[in-house]
Amino acid sequence: RRRELVVQRRRRAAVVAMVVPLAAFVAGLMSGAGAGDSSSRPGGSDAAVLPDGERRIFPGHRVVAFYGAPQAAELGELGIGRPSSAVRRLRKQAAAYRRPGTPQLLGLELIATIANASPGQDGLYRTQQEPEVIDRYLRAARRAKALLILDVQPGRADFLSEAKRLRRWLEEPDVSLALDPEWRTPDAVPGQVIGSVTSGEVNQVSDYVAQIVKRGDLPQKLLVLHQFTADMIQDPDQILPRRGLALTFNVDGFGDRPNKVSKYDSFARRPETRRFHHGFKLFYKEDTNLMSPRQVLGLRPQPRLVVYE
Repeated sequence: RRRELVVQRRRRAAVVAMVVPLAAFVAGLMSGAGAGDSSSRPGGSDAAVLPDGERRIFPGHRVVAFYGAPQAAELGELGIGRPSSAVRRLRKQAAAYRRPGTPQLLGLELIATIANASPGQDGLYRTQQEPEVIDRYLRAARRAKALLILDVQPGRADFLSEAKRLRRWLEEPDVSLALDPEWRTPDAVPGQVIGSVTSGEVNQVSDYVAQIVKRGDLPQKLLVLHQFTADMIQDPDQILPRRGLALTFNVDGFGDRPNKVSKYDSFARRPETRRFHHGFKLFYKEDTNLMSPRQVLGLRPQPRLVVYE
């Protein structure tokens, strides 16, 4: 637990340090070639399929993803270097997960709302990625024929409000959503306590996204729920399935193999979550003796989503 707190502080310090230079980062991004190219959001008759031409993600596929944001390396593997560099590393990592009969999709899980230890101008303790940043990663995802997964760390905001802000991207066929309850702290400072979310709020978000899928005749989307403590998602038995969504519980803790496997077994075999899909997260720096892809695929039920941070 002591080691976990030290690592958490380092990651949170990176978030705090990120806030000040964000404007300069975006200004540099916009000056780059193609930063505002609207062709990153194509429409047309082929818009309502996944990158591989299919309509459903799960149960048929496996998704292997990198998680992070470009403002600090401590925020995750996705933000290290240019998006194209991250994609190359992701392809190499994902190759070890290929198995006959299981199509694979790559995923770029970009932190679209980043929890802060400072309140900001609106007092909500979070920073929203600028549209230019999200568009840049959407272009990178499309070049790689990958999914873009927008991750929300809401601070003192709520998940539904943040999801609504992301609507223009969620209306795209290759963009999904992830909720990070650790960072939902309506009465506290993010990083000082472990946050949580109610099943009611999850159901509000899932209904909102499911309606987007229905109205746009879009292919199935992921709705990922990150979790590493039992009370992080309250009343999970009340969470509703939604047509058009692949709701996935992603076991998000770091540590050694026995602890990670035990935690995955505990969460994945709970009656209230067995009816949904399962994911597993690995940490290149924080995990002790990083599990191999063979070991990850040996988990039961086998995770359909594998995320590296």
